Amino acid sequence: MASINLTVNGKLYTIDADPKMPLLWAIRDLVKLTGTKYGCGIAQCGACTVHLNGTPVRSCSLPVSAAVNQKITTIEGLSPDNSHAVQQAWIKEQVPQCGYCQSGQIMAAAALLKKNPHPTDKDIDAAMQGHICRCGTYVRIRTAIKTAANIMASGVAVATAADETPASR
Repeated sequence: MASINLTVNGKLYTIDADPKMPLLWAIRDLVKLTGTKYGCGIAQCGACTVHLNGTPVRSCSLPVSAAVNQKITTIEGLSPDNSHAVQQAWIKEQVPQCGYCQSGQIMAAAALLKKNPHPTDKDIDAAMQGHICRCGTYVRIRTAIKTAANIMASGVAVATAADETPASR
């Protein structure tokens, strides 16, 4: 065991962990942020995606020692109130079914839009490659990414079904 300092969502955590422990387990079990999901354990499904210095990485296969002195952002750190454009678009387009893969999908989409605010279908396919959705919501995911790009371009928040009242419909 070693004392390891991690900066997660802008907050410094000191944990006692084996330096070889996957970052995913440090985040979930030691930092106690459970939005990042375990899917396959071999970096093939994308459910465990977090940002390391703004770049999406698979936290199930990255040793916690590789994240020392790095900025880690989890789904909880994307926005405190689901106000990030990607989160708004996911809600508006009703992307999730079971929802298990969605934190990884959202983190990958957010990284794509930060790098490329106007992605083509080809750009979206490349960025989302390897993010598996067992429910097959790929069409809605692509639509939501385009919606998020439009939200970001307009700077206007989107009303979601939860915001609407029967009188406003």
